[in-house]
Amino acid sequence: MRKIGIIGLGNVGATVAYTLLAKGEADHLVLIDLNEQKAEAEYNDLSDALPRVNKHVQITLNDWDALKDAEIVVTAVGKITATAETGDRLAELKINAKNAYAIGEKLQDLDFKGIILNISNPCDVITRILQEASALPAEQVFGTGTFLDTARFQRFVGEKLEIAPKSVLGFVLGEHGSTEFVAWSTVRANNLIASQLFDEDEMQDIEKAPEKDAMSIAKGKGYTSYAIASTCVRLIEAIESDEHLYAPVSTYQDDCECYIGYPAVITRQGAISVKPLSLTRKESGLLFDSADKLKEKYNEVKK
Repeated sequence: MRKIGIIGLGNVGATVAYTLLAKGEADHLVLIDLNEQKAEAEYNDLSDALPRVNKHVQITLNDWDALKDAEIVVTAVGKITATAETGDRLAELKINAKNAYAIGEKLQDLDFKGIILNISNPCDVITRILQEASALPAEQVFGTGTFLDTARFQRFVGEKLEIAPKSVLGFVLGEHGSTEFVAWSTVRANNLIASQLFDEDEMQDIEKAPEKDAMSIAKGKGYTSYAIASTCVRLIEAIESDEHLYAPVSTYQDDCECYIGYPAVITRQGAISVKPLSLTRKESGLLFDSADKLKEKYNEVKK
């Protein structure tokens, strides 16, 4: 049975739940949220959809014990306001970290043995806390990381070249946040490398586009939901089917000594580390600079 838990039923968590239900990617959904009124509303709204979807899905509400034998638990708790001042962001980070410790410890108490897939921001720091608090092996705890940022990058390159975004190869690496970067050495499209596709000015414009896009969405609707939910569901599909999907997720990297956006192979066992990328010296420097920033954030909130 494909049993999936979702902790946090805000705009993203609820969208993940609906997407899984509509696509028939779960047999049993366990929905957890401290806001009982919101949780019950989402439960009823999803239940009302059951007569119109192709596959029946069992839905359980606010039962932590039901998570014990779940295959996957998605954590989508808390928020980091994109437009917040630095002090407010730190306060939000501390709240999210506190929640992550509580969730990880609760799952450890339940003897949960599945996979934790984290959406909560700051993704890399929260994923690290969840792994430590749950005491699960590192490969069983990973985050969406730069898989979303890479999708945004693919979109803008695809639009510029007038090709399908799925046809664009390459990665955005590092922090899911301000220090992420495009690893241009990994980029391929139309069977050409980046330097054959774009000049330096074009590359700089493309690098800025994903962050501008995310900020525009956050300002326009107050949050982002569809793209991150689709990213999460794509990883769930890869886990369920033991796909061995090669994707840049928030995974623990020994060289960086932290969780960071970097390619791993997604299987039923989690995010499996593979041979390192052959990055340029500049890209390697950017990766380690991003890791240093993540370790600073982690040190601000760790127990």
